Amino acid sequence: MGAMIRFVLNVLWVIFGGGIVLFLGYGLAALICFALIVTIPFGVASWRLAVYSLWPFGRTIIPKRGAGLASGLANILWLILAGWWLALSHITAGIALCITIIGIPFGIANLKLVPAALWPLGQEVVDTDDLSA
Repeated sequence: MGAMIRFVLNVLWVIFGGGIVLFLGYGLAALICFALIVTIPFGVASWRLAVYSLWPFGRTIIPKRGAGLASGLANILWLILAGWWLALSHITAGIALCITIIGIPFGIANLKLVPAALWPLGQEVVDTDDLSA
């Protein structure tokens, strides 16, 4: 996908696809997690999701090398407390957006956020251009 198409899709995503709402939601969750000190790792993961959900086209999430047992255990806690309902909301929005032809790219972007919403710790956001290099 060309850089100009990705830019246009990202701008349309921010305006019409809910990118700003997702960014604000994940950003608020990150601020709360940072304020609670003990949940700072969750805040970092939430901030990563906020930035990714604001500008998703041309980027993807891959497993981070060196993520260990603590990351896996924290993900289980995340899944129980927040991950399942975040993933469900992304699935619902993705299906609703895919009903219209114009909404298909935005629906796919929402569905790309499901694995990150379920299991965010031990993941990193990378440009798709970096993967092909």
